[in-house]
Amino acid sequence: MKLLKHLSLMLSITMLFSCQDNKKEPIENNAQVFFGGDIITMVGDTPEYAEAVVENNGKIVFVGSSDEAMTIAGKGHKMIDLKGKTLLPGFIDAHGHVYNSGLMSLAAGLLPEPDGDCGSIDVLIEKMKQWQIDNPEIIKKYNVILGMGYDDSQLSEKRHPTADDLDKISTEIPVLVVHQSSHLGSMNHKALELVGYVDGVKDPEGGVIRREPGTNKPNGVLEEMAFFAPLIKLMGQLDYNSNLEVAKAGMASYIKYGYTTAQEGRATKDVCEIWKTLGESGDLKIDVAGYPDLQIEMDYMMQEGVQKEYKNHYRTAGVKLSLDGSPQGKTAWISEPYTSDKNNSGYPAIPDNEEVQRLIDTAFVKNWQVLAHCNGDAASDQYLNALKTATANYSNKGRRDVMVHSQTVRLDQLDDMKTLGIIPSFFGMHTFYWGDVHVENLGKERAYKISPAATAKKKGMLFTQHHDSPIVFPNSIMILHAVVNRTSRTGQIIGADERISPYDAIKSITSAAAYQHYEEDLKGDLTEGKLADFVILDKNPLKVSPDKIKEIQVLQTIKEGQVVYQK
Repeated sequence: MKLLKHLSLMLSITMLFSCQDNKKEPIENNAQVFFGGDIITMVGDTPEYAEAVVENNGKIVFVGSSDEAMTIAGKGHKMIDLKGKTLLPGFIDAHGHVYNSGLMSLAAGLLPEPDGDCGSIDVLIEKMKQWQIDNPEIIKKYNVILGMGYDDSQLSEKRHPTADDLDKISTEIPVLVVHQSSHLGSMNHKALELVGYVDGVKDPEGGVIRREPGTNKPNGVLEEMAFFAPLIKLMGQLDYNSNLEVAKAGMASYIKYGYTTAQEGRATKDVCEIWKTLGESGDLKIDVAGYPDLQIEMDYMMQEGVQKEYKNHYRTAGVKLSLDGSPQGKTAWISEPYTSDKNNSGYPAIPDNEEVQRLIDTAFVKNWQVLAHCNGDAASDQYLNALKTATANYSNKGRRDVMVHSQTVRLDQLDDMKTLGIIPSFFGMHTFYWGDVHVENLGKERAYKISPAATAKKKGMLFTQHHDSPIVFPNSIMILHAVVNRTSRTGQIIGADERISPYDAIKSITSAAAYQHYEEDLKGDLTEGKLADFVILDKNPLKVSPDKIKEIQVLQTIKEGQVVYQK
């Protein structure tokens, strides 16, 4: 009996000290307690709710019951009553171009409905003329009239504006309009002359200069590298202050949609340095992960390298590689011809497979994460083949390479991706914006399998979703709506069996996106010790009817405990 009493006493003492060790001490440093709404932690595979979250010094210090939160918050804490609204981890951009998003907000807006009202070439011309009137200083400084966002498939004429069309805006000043895909564009004759696109000029590798019928004379419409080269030259003319303003405008466009982490995909050296400058001046309100162009900025990457941690909210996180074009523009490289154009299968951005292998090998040797743009399944094959070879030669242990867009990826390719540990980042918003166009261009069988997120989930794959802004607005809510419903502009269901649940949709822009960025220990869910990056919505995406998700509004964006956007 004495022995039993002795053991019982020792056990009680051990339990007492154990409880004391786990007991949290109250905070005496102006903590914030968020309570009174739906707080979804995004931890695990099924929804988990908490009554309260406590933030202090930019980090989450408690997630759980309201009573315990009040105790832990200590003296002087601030109470944030959600009043029935929904709190989620801040949204994370799995792929986008935040700088170019700012450029779009400063150029003439040519988006079609529902994001704009440019529905014909006549309307486009009038909008460009009005922008010319409203922006004389920009035109005087840079000698260009710039518009962004037109979509030939949504114009009443069902074609691209030509040089003849754009000459109606000006014949003395260069005019440039950028297609919504950002993979095509059009110029007036003055701009064509200035960039050397004259009668008989040859197409650049990886691009096409469209011609007037029966001639070798450029008609103004440019594809891929034929378009990128003059656009990059134009961007290079922007001065320091203009670049800062463009970047700030892009950041503002992200913040209002709840993003606390943005991505600068296919970045130039100059753009990366702009983000660093904004960070050093304290003007960078959210995290920006830069992915310089692997082909163009190799020398910069050799000098810059990859940073695991943010410095003043910026880090170079990896590299971007573009392997083809746009499915709605029919420049995406596919293995079987477009249904609407039997002689066209698109084309590679980098035709030389050995060059692609050299670039991928370099990324493996340097341990740079690769995000590769692959819209067509032939481009996906090129990427997968290069990754298989690099893996065999160097090993892919610890790597999280990404196939950006993965739109027409085949099911056998998903199997290869799973084996290689490649993360598909789907552009599921295409089902709404271009679902009808894909049915016409690809046929129903291929179109209905665009961005096959449900199949990836069934295969046990982690995936993300993105907006690819400025292709469309960085609208987090529209991502959720599109991938849950998969309905097109006309209401056509684009592959019902590839719909995903609202919870999986939210994961794709929170916890899964954090994992893609190697930041799962820092953000992506509501866990003690992680950054207090939050978004507050007026309604819970898990509780509204799926067709009403698009009506949800972002009320607040909170970065490390500080409100950076208030509706």
